Amino acid sequence: MSSLSDKMRYILRGGPPESGIPDRVRAEIRAHEASSERLISWVQLGLVLFFSTLYIIAPRAEGSAGFNFVPIALGAYFLFTIFRLLLSYRFELPQWYLLISIGVDMALLVGLIFSFHIQYDQHPAFYLKTPTLMYVFIFIGLRALRFDPRFVLTTGLVAVSGWLGLVFYAAFADMDSMRVTRNYVEYLTGNSILVGAELDKTMVILAVTVILSVALYRGRSMLFEATRDHAAAMDLRRFFAPEVAASITDANTELQAGEGNLREAAILYADIRGFTSVSSSLPPEAVLKVLAEYQNLAVEVINQAGGRVDKFLGDGILATFGAVQPSESFAADALVAATTLVESVRSDQQRFRTAGWPGTLTIGTAVAAGPVTVGVIGSKNRLEFTVIGDAVNRAAKMEDANKAQLTKALTDKSTWELAQSQGYQSPDAEIRCDTVVSGVLKPLDLVVLAR
Repeated sequence: MSSLSDKMRYILRGGPPESGIPDRVRAEIRAHEASSERLISWVQLGLVLFFSTLYIIAPRAEGSAGFNFVPIALGAYFLFTIFRLLLSYRFELPQWYLLISIGVDMALLVGLIFSFHIQYDQHPAFYLKTPTLMYVFIFIGLRALRFDPRFVLTTGLVAVSGWLGLVFYAAFADMDSMRVTRNYVEYLTGNSILVGAELDKTMVILAVTVILSVALYRGRSMLFEATRDHAAAMDLRRFFAPEVAASITDANTELQAGEGNLREAAILYADIRGFTSVSSSLPPEAVLKVLAEYQNLAVEVINQAGGRVDKFLGDGILATFGAVQPSESFAADALVAATTLVESVRSDQQRFRTAGWPGTLTIGTAVAAGPVTVGVIGSKNRLEFTVIGDAVNRAAKMEDANKAQLTKALTDKSTWELAQSQGYQSPDAEIRCDTVVSGVLKPLDLVVLAR
């Protein structure tokens, strides 16, 4: 029994339970629903203006003797629609107001149908033949714009209740001049009620309502999942470079470890000097604040130079140029980023002191270019997008060599010459030939980019 009650609550919620959905996803869904309500209001306004225009320009039906309620009903509904539209732009319409709106829609339709026997001075059975009932499907369809089956179901049930009320009123209003018949011709030409015809109309309204509600229920489940996936994809773009995130989310097949490409690229390593020892004496919140300020600055510089941050390594940064997307100036761009980053950190010390850094924050950077493998590594349940190659190792080792060389930015001669061939221009740089770099098998000709 508990499973049945859970199922009913699941249905009445109009879709998947919200308990397992993050607040930001629920907020995005509510924003979509609020936008849908504004769309519904605009469509309602368009409909009432359309029907008002038709009423004004269309010839009057002959035989009308009683009071005409149509202008009053259209005018009142126009004012209500304007009021509803204005409210939808001021705040999110509460559910109780939406239910009232459904009641107003159906009251308008049922009231107009009911008024026909007064307007034409006929028995109430007269209004059962009016084609105006077909407008009920417009109101039911309008509620589908919200993508919430509860409101479609409510509209359909209210419409069925209103129609059955009209049928019962016609059946019991005046038994002397009305009778139930099985003759279709007699039903159409006289004040008779054909029970089968009224049941057919009722069943069609119910069938359309249920079918549309089930379709929306299934669609709403997909909406929840799609919104959650969309939020996850947006978050993914904050963890990866936009191109990497796009390659993951837009992949036609599931990514597997071992997939990759060989590309010519440049690798930039950057690291804060003495960060571990200094941060050990700082409060955790100050450490993270300083790190955030530095990383925001570094990412901005790297992105502006055409690079992409591959990963954050504590206080270190690994960035790539030409790895995620092929580039004709990857080495030149990487050297520009390295020197710009050193100069930006040097000139923006107040930013780090305000964040809580006690002294002068200094960094070391290094750039190495060469063929690298760009792809996916890891296990079947835990993957990582990264770059692998000799250039990655050289950049890391040269960055560490800044300490021994008393420099802030280094590269090797081959990368330097490649960058110059790609248009890199700078003052004459100091070249330190045949320098032994720890972790590199052969001595390197180091090029000092900044001291």
